[in-house]
Amino acid sequence: MVFRVKHTTDYHYEEPVAEAYLELRLKPLDRENQTILEHQLEIDPSEKTSEYQDYFGNRVAFLSLPFQHSRLTIQSHLSVKTHPHDLPEESVSLTVQEVRQIQTAALPFVFHYLQPTDMVKIGREAGQWAKRYFRGAATLRQALENVTNAVHEGFEYRQGATEFSTDLSIVWRERIGVCQDFAHLMLSILRTAGMPSRYVCGYIETHPPKGTDDKRLIGSTATHAWVEIYVPGQHWVAIDPTNNCWCGPQHVAVSYGGDARDAAPIHGTFKGAGTQSMNVQVDVCRIGPAADA
Repeated sequence: MVFRVKHTTDYHYEEPVAEAYLELRLKPLDRENQTILEHQLEIDPSEKTSEYQDYFGNRVAFLSLPFQHSRLTIQSHLSVKTHPHDLPEESVSLTVQEVRQIQTAALPFVFHYLQPTDMVKIGREAGQWAKRYFRGAATLRQALENVTNAVHEGFEYRQGATEFSTDLSIVWRERIGVCQDFAHLMLSILRTAGMPSRYVCGYIETHPPKGTDDKRLIGSTATHAWVEIYVPGQHWVAIDPTNNCWCGPQHVAVSYGGDARDAAPIHGTFKGAGTQSMNVQVDVCRIGPAADA
């Protein structure tokens, strides 16, 4: 499939800010299941960016606005071709016990993806779920599908129910959240179970065309979040707990990290006395048919 993506972030300030410095993780990487055809940033007030690669391999555009301004608009225009997400059957057919034994050889590479973070805390609930779903004799595929289904069925998706900084313990207790929370829940369970995993921020198709079998996925009006698990054979496999499915051609991965803070599309600081408001709009429109099927 070929998609055109428009991602707009609009900041309004109660009082003009003196300066702003931001990291933009808005340019995806070419991967086995996606090819970036074109990407362009539009920034108002207009200012050049400098680029670098962060610890997780993300492309980061650094934006510096060392002057007074009362509004900031950042638009990311992306054209991307997605391909089928074929699962590495030999890897996901292994038992959990076999996977754990094999992964010990990859520990230096995956060590970071086994650690808790401020946003992905390890606790009693994660431990209980890890023991329940990642039994040694279960195949990795069974374990991943079962825990994804359990998160999907056991937690209610409610837009606006939580904030970016909401502690994961609250989500465990209230059983309500959004895609960011469900990705963090999955990561806490996976890492407790010894499965190296990372947070993914990206997009999903907003409105599938009529006449297709593709359904509209939950969370399609903003940036979306899911998880990737590192499996034997040096593969990352992606699964979406919000929609209870393996990721496919409707998913476009943009940035990665240990949690949502690492992979945030826009992160930065502003110097000023007033408050700010932010409005984000995302539109993912299919402009080409299914490809490479």
